[in-house]
Amino acid sequence: MKELIEYILQFGDLNKQQIDLITGKITEKVLVKDEYFSEAGKIPRQVGFVVDGVLRGCYYNNKSEEITSCFIPENNLAVDYPNFEANTASAEYLQASTDSKLIVFSKQSWEELSHTIVGWDNIKNKMVQKCLYQKSRKGPVISQDATTRYLEFLENYPTLANRVALSHIASYLGVTQQSLSRIRKNIR
Repeated sequence: MKELIEYILQFGDLNKQQIDLITGKITEKVLVKDEYFSEAGKIPRQVGFVVDGVLRGCYYNNKSEEITSCFIPENNLAVDYPNFEANTASAEYLQASTDSKLIVFSKQSWEELSHTIVGWDNIKNKMVQKCLYQKSRKGPVISQDATTRYLEFLENYPTLANRVALSHIASYLGVTQQSLSRIRKNIR
């Protein structure tokens, strides 16, 4: 709970009454490894904040290969926001890469805060912008060689290399697991 409030307060000021209102609108959700927070083909109905664990965004390409598009570690929002906001089906899955604990707002609670707290929309917009920026910025640049992509992954996600499945990292980087193992061995 404390982590969520500290996160929100980075984007604007709230008084104790407003914070109490926010904390009254949330629930905790525990996901076991590989469980989905939201699924492709379904409308996202909740905004999560990762307290503990790692989620990943993934989708299936036209060859039915699973592609990891992003990782969402602790102290970050987890939501397919464009589809959440538009009430449209997602094309991507948000899946627990590790056992995870989230604080969750239902769509209704998220919207009620906009109607109740003056300035919430401004705070919310800043949080969402950060979420969308992190998701887009951290994607590997395929024109780079695989070693450079892996080194950038380590820079962007310094705590994840030993926490998430090698297959997910390889998929994110656009390399085979064997190539990733070779790269890791050469870096050590």
